[in-house]
Amino acid sequence: MYNGNENAHTANNLIIGSHVSMSGKEMMLSSVREALSYGANTFMIYTGAPQNTRRKPVDELCIEQAWRLMSLHHMEGFVVHAPYIINLANTINPRTRQLAVDFLAQELDRTQKMGSRLLILHPGAHVGAGEKAGIKSIIDGLNEVLSEPGDVCIALETMAGKGSEIGARFEQLAAIYDGVRYSQRLRVCFDTCHVHDAGYDIAQDPGSVLGQFDRLLGKDQIAVFHINDSKNERGSAKDRHADIGEGYLGFAPLYALVHDPDFCAIPKILETPWYPDPSNPSRTLPPYRREIAWLRTGDKPEREEIT
Repeated sequence: MYNGNENAHTANNLIIGSHVSMSGKEMMLSSVREALSYGANTFMIYTGAPQNTRRKPVDELCIEQAWRLMSLHHMEGFVVHAPYIINLANTINPRTRQLAVDFLAQELDRTQKMGSRLLILHPGAHVGAGEKAGIKSIIDGLNEVLSEPGDVCIALETMAGKGSEIGARFEQLAAIYDGVRYSQRLRVCFDTCHVHDAGYDIAQDPGSVLGQFDRLLGKDQIAVFHINDSKNERGSAKDRHADIGEGYLGFAPLYALVHDPDFCAIPKILETPWYPDPSNPSRTLPPYRREIAWLRTGDKPEREEIT
């Protein structure tokens, strides 16, 4: 068991949840119910399937009913994740890039109408055109989308560096900030698995990693955390999430980050894999209820560290 008593005073104030689904007739209302079933006080949703652009009209999402249930349980907010198909960095295929710009604008509008103020976005992949061209394309796309008035901020996600992904280095995110005219509407989503897989030693030297981030972008720009362990060794650039305490990061560093007083007001979102049901191996179960409890209290069963 990891002794987390020194951070017990922060457990009740912890803003923590997970990715939840939004489907069926009750849509966002069912999302809130799922989050509450995990003991969460926030959550993350996609407005539709992350692999396509099919979306229900906003007036069919049961938004008012969802917010009433959230208010009853003192749940103050949630975050939205943009679909993976949005790639602002693609200069190779103009149609793909224009789709990204147009659909991102629609997602910003949907996010605002749903009542969230944060839309998480993968910066994109340059697909062979080179980092410089990709970053310029991202900047141009963000300037186009953010030129329209709105209250929603876009949180650029830290990436693992898989393929031609942009955002695996803090310097790349800083370059995007520097080029966007509306940078007051930019924030960062700090993904622990991605940062580890990109080569940063967030497990053994988190102070140095966060210090470097602070110098380049400012810690105040972190608006949400994705709290995930990693199935890969540091620097693998593979982006394969592991359950909390079951990977190369380990439980203690993630627990410490979740309870860092600098980030007490920042939502922490779990995106960890479902695990096999011990009584029925063909079935999988969500890990979020137990992981949220572990991260609140520090009471996770011990396991052997990966070497």
